[in-house]
Parts: sequence; structure tokens; C-alpha cells
Amino acid sequence: MGIPPGPKYIFQLLPFFLFPPAAVFGLLRLLRTHAGIALPTWVSVVAIVLARPLLSVFQRYHKRYVDRKAAVAHNAFIIPHVEETRPAFAGLSIIKALVRDFQDGYPGDKLLEWNEKYGNVYQLRLPSDNRIITFEPDHVKAILATQFDSFPKGEFGQIMFKQFISLLGTGVFNSDDEMWKRITTLTTRNSRFHRSMTRPFFTRERITDFDNFELHADRALTLAKHRLAEGHAIDFQDLVSRFTFDSATEFLFGHDVQSLSAGLPYSPCANVPNPPEFENHPSNVFVNAFMEGQRISAIRTRMGPNWPLAEFWHDKVKPLREIMDSFTEPLLRAALEKNATDEKTDDKDDGDTLLAHLVKHTQDVDVLKDEVMHISALCLHSMSSLISICQLINLLVAGRDTTASLLSFSLYMLTQYPDIAQRLRQEIFEKVGTTKSPTYDDIRDMKYLRAFLNEVLRLYPPVCSCKEAVWTSRTPGSKPYYVPGDTRILYSIFHTHRRTDLWGPDALEFDPDRFLDERLHRYLIPNPYIFCPFNAGPRICLGQQFAYQESSFFLIRLMQRFTNFRMAPDAQPEDSKPPASWKECGNRKALEKIRPAMHLTMFIKGGLWIRMDELKPEST
Repeated sequence: MGIPPGPKYIFQLLPFFLFPPAAVFGLLRLLRTHAGIALPTWVSVVAIVLARPLLSVFQRYHKRYVDRKAAVAHNAFIIPHVEETRPAFAGLSIIKALVRDFQDGYPGDKLLEWNEKYGNVYQLRLPSDNRIITFEPDHVKAILATQFDSFPKGEFGQIMFKQFISLLGTGVFNSDDEMWKRITTLTTRNSRFHRSMTRPFFTRERITDFDNFELHADRALTLAKHRLAEGHAIDFQDLVSRFTFDSATEFLFGHDVQSLSAGLPYSPCANVPNPPEFENHPSNVFVNAFMEGQRISAIRTRMGPNWPLAEFWHDKVKPLREIMDSFTEPLLRAALEKNATDEKTDDKDDGDTLLAHLVKHTQDVDVLKDEVMHISALCLHSMSSLISICQLINLLVAGRDTTASLLSFSLYMLTQYPDIAQRLRQEIFEKVGTTKSPTYDDIRDMKYLRAFLNEVLRLYPPVCSCKEAVWTSRTPGSKPYYVPGDTRILYSIFHTHRRTDLWGPDALEFDPDRFLDERLHRYLIPNPYIFCPFNAGPRICLGQQFAYQESSFFLIRLMQRFTNFRMAPDAQPEDSKPPASWKECGNRKALEKIRPAMHLTMFIKGGLWIRMDELKPEST
């Protein structure tokens, strides 16, 4: 049993807090013994007690003075900072606003409010550091591509590492600077982790094997058909999460976890209890643990390095991760056993699944120690087992949550825009008819379907804000902003995707045609970094095309079997309905019928409860 987060964090901070008082105490002692100067006891006590706070205040204002002086020297502007609300103290009111916004508000509401007041680039002065928030696509381009090496995660990457290690371990979402170089660089070493290892499993040949999609889409839509026939609404978000979960585990690990076999949940408003076999299904236990882990980890990011104080005596994510490991360990053990058998039989096959390939390349303990430099102390058992489990969890996030988010918001848009749904159905029927399963070429030819998915991704990107980077030079290119070295920089995809100056005056409207008509050439083609739902550059999502293919396939099969998509407000939990105050807003929020929320990925709070009608042959 390790040291609890709170005491461990305080112990690490002891030098920070104790050195200034100790220095003052030593100075007072020297004055008394060598200079004969004895200050009153109360003065000495006050000086010792206030030593650390006064030093912090001095350091804060001295840094601002140095920054202003350097900005003048570089002929640059100081980035405006967000003013604190009263009572103001060291950025605590800003942290409180961010946490409240995350728990109860619209995604990025507070950031947008500050954006309207301070512009597209501003900074937050927090207790632990200053953070720059940018909505500028040129900055996104620099961070993701043209100046990628200038934006390591640095010290702040270590903070994020500690915030997420309980949940994700060492994977795609967590990798730090040197580890990431191993990820993106093809080396001659036999063990190439994360991106270099997973890239071969996202080739066209693998992502266009639609038998996997066909099997699980049919199961999902059949479940929906039966539940609707009972007269109940369905939670479409839950349905597609199960579809993507089963498809992802089959694709990546060669083992279908059969989360669809648990059935679908009943609405809390239906007064029909879910059966025990549903509640206790292993896949449900895993997903519930992971969702709660995401929620807690996301709160940690808002609190910065001080998050252990909120989990003082125990790590709230650790028991959830143990539940998740109990789900993934059987997959790993089976793969390890198969690998051992293959080695005995001299089978050189590199593996049909990513898991088989991963296990074959994680037996070199020395290499693994290099890859997990920050968590080697935790690796008291099989190193390869630990790393593979971390990889499994990360890949399940990418394989399940991002595509489920895209499909959920796609259906939400179909309920709000029946004319768009009809046009989409028309294209599908023209290309593949009412029953044929689509091929890769069929999907490639469906231009409106791709435009529809892009428009969903524009307004509701699965990952709203990304990349906490550190700017290491004085001025970012030729921009008239002064950015001190080792400054934390974040960008918001969610807000960049909705800027009217980048997308036109109708940017807040849902209109797939913007990816087909002259607006495409006016806005996106000259400035491609205004649209980054899957990131870009060295960290572009390897599963981007997989997500497009899977989402397209499911929507085609859905359209071939169902019509008349509509919300089911009677089944929607009250706390998942938008508050009345949203109607008074002058932006997209006023149109919402659901509550978008954000953990690691965007989702719909309380689920997407809908009804739809089975498509009869005569209606086609």
C-alpha cells in the first residue's frame, strides 16, 4: 500500500514551504548572535510565518516586471490576462470557475466568455503557473505541425502524467517528450511503441474489413428494434457505445467482449428496473468504472498540481482502474499464452491482431524500462503485462469513445434536421439501395455522408481541447505576443471550429454543404488548421480513417432500417435537459435539446433518448 496522494504531495512541498521560514530564522539568529540585534519575539514570529507568502508575492510580481521589460525589448505585447472575481487570491477564483463550468456548464463556456472579453489569445494566472489559451489556427498549426518540436510537454507534461497515470498508465494520451519520440520515430530496435506499433493496424486493408462492422451493427440495430417494439425509447448513445466497444475489441484484440449481449438500459423515467444480468455484465462494470475515472481525472486537470489535496487519503481512480484491469487482464493473459506457444513452435507470424503484435514486442524488459521511465517504481510485477494493460485501456478509449461520440451527435443532428436526414438517405439509397451492405468504394463515393460527418465533427469534436505544451522560445514566430519560456499553452478545437471569422457568418449553423460548396474553398482549403477534429501533424489520430469508415457504415445500415428520428423528452432524465437559461443565449447553446459534456471525450449527459420508426419496404 503506497502513501496516500495528499500526504505524499505535502511531503514533496515541504522544502518549498519550509526553506523560506528556515532562512529567515537563520538570519534572525545570525543578527542576534553576531550583530547583537534582537528583534521583539512577535516581530520574529510574524517574519517567519510570512516568509513563504511574501516570497511568493514577490516572485509573482517580479516575474511580471521581468516579462514586461522583456516584451518591450522584443517589441511585443503582453498577452492580456483574465481578471479575477472578488475575493481574488492567486487565481483560485479562476480555478473555481473552470471546475464549475466543467461540472455544470456548456463545454468551454467560461473560455468563450473570456474569449469575448479578452480576444482569441489570453492568459490565466493560476497558483501554480500561467497558462495561455489560444483559439488561433496559426498557433494550432505551429503546436501540432510546423513547430512541433518546440512544444514539448515539459514540466507540465509531468503534472498531466501524474493526473492521468491512475487511469491510463503510459499510453497514447500520456506519453511525454522522450517517450513520444520513441512513439513517432521508426527505429531499428525491435520494440516500437504506441504509434509506430499501432500504425500497421490502421492500413486500408484492415479498416475496410467490414464483416466486423456488419456483425455488430446488425446486433445493435436488432436490439434497438426490439426495445422500440416494446414501446420504450432507446439511449442511442449507449447503443453505439456498445457497438463501437464490441467492434473495437474484435478489431484490436481478436476478442468480442459482447457488450451488446447485456441488452439496453431502460430510461430512468420509465419505472422499469434494469435486470441484474444487465447491471452486473462485465462490460457494463468496465464502462461505468472508466466513465467515473474519466470524470475524476478531468477534474484533476482543472485543479493542476494541487489535485492530491482533493483526494487526500486515497486515490479515487485507483480502485476504478483495478476494475478495468480485471476486465483487460484475461485478454492479455490469453495473448501471452498464445505468444509463448508460438515461440515454442517457432511460429514467426507477427499476429493477426494488434494485441498479438503488441505482446510479441513487449518482452524486452530493458526497453520497457526506458519506455516507462516515470512509472518504473510501480512495475513490481510483469513489466510487459503492465504496459500491455496500459495500452489496452488507451486503445479502448480511442476505439470506443471517439467513434461513439461522433455517432451519438450524428443521430442528434438527424433528429433536429429531418431535411438533412432525408437528403442523406437519398444518397445512401442511390449508392447502395435499401439492403446492400456498403463497400469501401461505396462509402468513398458518398460525398454528402462525408460532409455530414465533418459537420458533426466541426460542431461537436470528440476531443474539444488538446495539447498542453510549453513554449520554449521568447516570441512565437512573428506574432506580436510576448510568451515567456516554459509557459503552458492550450488550444481549444471546440471554439476554433465555431468562430464566425474563420467559418463565415453561419458558423454556428449545422450545414454539411459548407464542406461541398464554395465555402470549402473560401474558408477551409486556404486555412486547413481551422478544422482539426483528429489533431494534425505527428500526433494525428491513427484511427481517423477507421472512425470515418465505422461511423459511415453504421449510419448507412441505420438509414436502411429506420426513419423518422426524433427526441424522446419523456424518457430524458431531468438533469440531462438543457436549463431554461440556455434559451436566452445568443449562440449555438440556445438551440440545444441535450447537454453536451466533456471528460476525455465529448458525450451527451444522461444519454441520447430517441425514438425512430422501422422502415417498411413500401416506404422506400
